[in-house]
Amino acid sequence: MTGGEAGRAVDFALTGRTALVTGAAGGLGRAFAVALAGAGADIVLTDLPGVDLEPTRTAVEATGRTARAMPFDLADTAGLAGFVDEVRAAAGPLHILVNNAGTAALERFNEISVASWRRVLTVNLDAVFFLSQRVAEHQIADRVAGRIIAVTSKNAHVAEAGLAHYNASKAGVDLLVQSLAVELAPHGITVNAVAPGMVETPIDGEFPLDREPFEAAYRERIPLGRYAAPDECAGAVVFLAAPAASYVTGTRIVVDGGVLADQMPRMRHMPPYRTSL
Repeated sequence: MTGGEAGRAVDFALTGRTALVTGAAGGLGRAFAVALAGAGADIVLTDLPGVDLEPTRTAVEATGRTARAMPFDLADTAGLAGFVDEVRAAAGPLHILVNNAGTAALERFNEISVASWRRVLTVNLDAVFFLSQRVAEHQIADRVAGRIIAVTSKNAHVAEAGLAHYNASKAGVDLLVQSLAVELAPHGITVNAVAPGMVETPIDGEFPLDREPFEAAYRERIPLGRYAAPDECAGAVVFLAAPAASYVTGTRIVVDGGVLADQMPRMRHMPPYRTSL
């Protein structure tokens, strides 16, 4: 496969680069860490103190790359600059940041307390900004053509009932990505988002829902007819982190099985497909 100037080969290799992945203990975070390592990057893993990062560390090291676990509570926004400084001192220049950590709660809008609103916005939006801010400062100082990637959601673009705070936080990150992309472009740093749809992860596992009928109905709503496996979202992250995406900034890749493309789920009510061959 060739592209670019004079048939130059498209480069997805991350050898010699170091990535910091937040929310790395499981689900999407683990998938992103392992995929980046598979492309050649060394990984710094972070999640809440007390959360077990060892399975992710083992999976990363199985690719032949190094993994360093450095737990931190991202809700401590005042401590984020110091945390990034510690990561830089321990792991060297940070070429890639994947802002994956997030939280959610299923609550009707009139039930959302100030504490719940602040918790969701602090982790999902504030931490993304202040972590990106400090990482970018190090990338500029280190003269690194960095990659900052934020994991948003289809909820950044279309609302979902019971998630007003989550929807607002993800929409905020989407515009934040564009803002940072513009300001960091002169330094050769790209900033982009990956917006997953429904993924087989535990983030909504404790939502107070009638789960079986809800999930059956939601799968019918997805054109591809199923939730994504975490590793099906990882290719977008690897692409945005790679030299191949050097001219991609200020945008998002939606990985949602076609949900946002389908304003009216009428396919199940239409006659069966008939080939014209």
